[in-house]
Amino acid sequence: MSGQQFEQLAGVVKWDAQGLVPAIVQDAASKEVLMLAYMNRESLKLTLESGETWFWSRSRSELWHKGATSGHTQKVRSLRYDCDGDTLLVTVDQTGPACHTGKYSCFYNEAAATGDSSSAEAGSAGEGRFGILAKLEATIAQRDAERPEGAYTTYLFEKGVDKILKKVGEEAAEVIIAAKNRSRDELRYEASDLIFHLMVLLREQRLPLDDVLAELGRRHAAKPTPE
Repeated sequence: MSGQQFEQLAGVVKWDAQGLVPAIVQDAASKEVLMLAYMNRESLKLTLESGETWFWSRSRSELWHKGATSGHTQKVRSLRYDCDGDTLLVTVDQTGPACHTGKYSCFYNEAAATGDSSSAEAGSAGEGRFGILAKLEATIAQRDAERPEGAYTTYLFEKGVDKILKKVGEEAAEVIIAAKNRSRDELRYEASDLIFHLMVLLREQRLPLDDVLAELGRRHAAKPTPE
């Protein structure tokens, strides 16, 4: 980004009385909200120049480069501002946990839901048929960041891409065998294993499930080739 482009962006942003603007940081792959921090003009400029997030610490009154000491850096994929220009949204490739507590996201405390239990059931129903895939993608991203001891997903990430690819191949073969056996129960079980391991692979490659769905959408919308 050129100096002129930065000045144009900085001119659009509505800085508060302290010269700051809140920046929401979101995992580009899982779409999970990771943290909220503040930027001033200098940290915004450094973020755009370096391709990694920089913020302004209100408690220490100094610039800070996310992950400079922990190694848990955030590679910027996109930066947007809202309709009022008073909030930034930064999508990133997160390395390790985003939270200083070691959690994947700073937003790990869940507040009690208001209303009766039927509201929670309605919320689950409103997620649609494939809501579980979004939950699974978020959980896999969390395991990747936090690496909890004893978790199978941690084991896969620590073994690396070759192990993950081997499991994808094994589960694909199991799906074929289940289908040949004409066993719906077996096929359901093995297909679930295949989808899980494929999503682990997508996370390892930092490829959002949204990109795969978008590709399917493009194929569906494409006009058939005339014969």
